[in-house]
Amino acid sequence: MKKQAPDSATHGGRDIPLSRRTLLAAAMAGAGLLLVAPARVVSEATPLSVENATRLYTVKVARIVAPRSCEEVRRAVRDWPGDIAVGGARYSMGGQVAIALGLHIDMRQMNRLVWLRPETRTVRVEAGMRWRDLQDHIDGHQLSVRTMQSFANFTVGGAVSVNAHGRYVGHGPVGHSVRALQMVLADGQVVETDRQTRPELFRAAIGGYGAIGVITEVELDLDDNARIEQRMTKMPLRDYPAWFEREVRPPEKACLLHNADLLPPAFDEAWATNWCFSDKPVTVPERLIPRDRTYRTEQSLLWAVSELSNGDALQRKYVRPALFGKSDVVWRNHEASLDARMLEPASRDASTYVLQEYFIPAAQCLAFAADMAQVIRTHGAKVLNVSIRHSPRDEVSMLPWAREEVFSFVVYYKQGTDAAAKEAVGQWTREMIDAALKHGGTYYLPYQLHASAAQFAAAYPQAEAFRAVKRTVDPQGRLSNSLWQRYL
Repeated sequence: MKKQAPDSATHGGRDIPLSRRTLLAAAMAGAGLLLVAPARVVSEATPLSVENATRLYTVKVARIVAPRSCEEVRRAVRDWPGDIAVGGARYSMGGQVAIALGLHIDMRQMNRLVWLRPETRTVRVEAGMRWRDLQDHIDGHQLSVRTMQSFANFTVGGAVSVNAHGRYVGHGPVGHSVRALQMVLADGQVVETDRQTRPELFRAAIGGYGAIGVITEVELDLDDNARIEQRMTKMPLRDYPAWFEREVRPPEKACLLHNADLLPPAFDEAWATNWCFSDKPVTVPERLIPRDRTYRTEQSLLWAVSELSNGDALQRKYVRPALFGKSDVVWRNHEASLDARMLEPASRDASTYVLQEYFIPAAQCLAFAADMAQVIRTHGAKVLNVSIRHSPRDEVSMLPWAREEVFSFVVYYKQGTDAAAKEAVGQWTREMIDAALKHGGTYYLPYQLHASAAQFAAAYPQAEAFRAVKRTVDPQGRLSNSLWQRYL
């Protein structure tokens, strides 16, 4: 596919020039060797460090390269003699973006718009582009990303690699909105793949965490931008499934985004937030959240609720009630442009904020929630909140986290960074995974690698089919990372 010049995109034969909420609502409402010169190779005699956002599980690599084109990726893969891993914004938390003493391909310089076609609501971007950059390109055309995470800092290629999801009602994982991929395979071959062309590669690459190929371009469906109105409801958790069926699922409710939060220590009340399509005038004039916005107040509040002895009561009695009663009307792109900096602590040296996520069949969600709360209380885990989302069955990925309709439980917690803290978290994480498996569910792979091999096999029974595809395109297993080194 021929690329357009980096400062323009084609539309109907002409060129188009390229161009909330606070931490409260986000944290508490709740995710080569021989390259041509421009590739910016980093080379040292001693190993280099590849960190992730949590600063946990830093991986020592032999070389880091930041390519600026598919050709540079191809040369890097072809010429490097050992293991290779690929990373974007580095929000995965267990070494999924690097392999020990291997080559790390940092994709963040590949962030150009390839083309934009407003008339068909489709776009093609380089894989290192962040959602926020894509929003800058499409907002002026009154278009919006169809499905993405709750924050806009992630790269598009990274979101595809982990088959991310957000709060979108009925959308499922991001893979449902991917039309095509360009990838560099382990032998340096550049391939195009979609649902008809080499569909096995397409299905394996979505949610494949870089094991099948280095994703260099992503083609996506877009939606219209629209005004959405915030609506909040509080209820006992036992009433939540029926309420969801009545107030969220029906198309006539026009709900675009939904999540419900459970607060410590009981986790027995659902604080639900819907964003529904609206004809009302916007109450927030900004179309996108400004990039230069600061979050000092919100970050201080996060520290207070996670560190003070009465932090749980502070959330329940003051912070959450202050949010309820709001009925903001914003542009869809505004709510989709949340910045993960609002979750960033002053330091991650001694402690850090982390996520886990579990996907539970809809009929089992209350039973799992009870088991989950018991595990948290037994181990005294410092969980700030658990955010519930919903997803239909995954129809695309070879390693689906939603084998049927599920509710997802996103556990947001604080932990120490020392070895003892990691081990303690590992223990209760494995108990959480056991609870999910008991109720027919699974767990999400971008987080700390605490699951046992047996738990991985039980949660992802399609792994053997995935291995078979990998053997055909990477028989030597060169494309890897800490995740696949442990489980694949």
